[in-house]
Amino acid sequence: MPGLQLSRDFYTEVVRPLVGAVPHSAALIGAGSEVLAFDTERSTDHGWGPRVVLFAAAGDVGRVREAVERGLPTVFGGYPTVFGGGHGVVVADPGAWLGERLGFDPREGAGVLDWLSAPWQRLAEVTSGEVFHDGLGVLEPVRAALRWYPADLWRYVLAAQWRRLAQEESFPGRCGEVGDGLGSAVLTARLAREVMRLALLMRRRYPPYSKWLGSAFARLSGAAELGDALAGAVAAGDWRERERHLGRAYERVAVLHNRLGLTEPLETSTRAFFERPFQVIGAQRFADALGAAVTDPVVAALPPVGSVDQFADSADLLTRPQGCRAAAGAVLGL
Repeated sequence: MPGLQLSRDFYTEVVRPLVGAVPHSAALIGAGSEVLAFDTERSTDHGWGPRVVLFAAAGDVGRVREAVERGLPTVFGGYPTVFGGGHGVVVADPGAWLGERLGFDPREGAGVLDWLSAPWQRLAEVTSGEVFHDGLGVLEPVRAALRWYPADLWRYVLAAQWRRLAQEESFPGRCGEVGDGLGSAVLTARLAREVMRLALLMRRRYPPYSKWLGSAFARLSGAAELGDALAGAVAAGDWRERERHLGRAYERVAVLHNRLGLTEPLETSTRAFFERPFQVIGAQRFADALGAAVTDPVVAALPPVGSVDQFADSADLLTRPQGCRAAAGAVLGL
């Protein structure tokens, strides 16, 4: 049984009766493969079972937690209700929980620093899963507000992602030309990752962390040809073949860019990198066009580094939202 269904039944049959008439909201959101529907049979071997995040007003959290802990059965649906060192029911005040997950409380609105310091994985965890009950009227408005970036911030983040391609798109060929096959292969895989993240961002999907990135990309409708091109690039044994497959991938995301209508249409074919024998898409063209289309003066004045996921790659940072906020504030000058 998928974890989402197990947790939905757990709330309906067990948790809700324990809460009684106390106003509350309940959902399966936050950490866990089941929140993003990536759980499989393998997921059940540790830290997996019926789970509910239960929200109550600050003054009610203590008594709700006590009622749940007192009445919670040890097993539900064949799985323990206490696992991973804690209960399958987390009881929390909404503001405290959201602040801990995101680094800010979105009920007070989301500014530029809030958006750009919140890791993609955390944004996905809060906006995915399912709300079982929203008696407090908190979860649905918050999830709707965080579903995707405001238009100018979307352009800004997309521009930063295109810049990541622009910075290295000629390098697999350059490495291959000097006989560095390993370096060429590593750079090709790195560029394939950035194209996957770009495609997800274009389709208004927060790219999850590395374990689930390929799974999330594979779920995009119409991405089969792009996936084939990237797979061909990563599997290729020669830099020219890598370049050919990467070129196919670049041209497909260039076409998708034009379909979004966020800038004037741009030429979608690959071209030579200056006078060198390497074919590139000229990714900086797309970054520049997106940047020029930004009308918000605050966003337009930002350095072109993007969100925290685009300039930081440490799990120890990206799992600490307050640390992300401090880092993003310093890098972005906010």
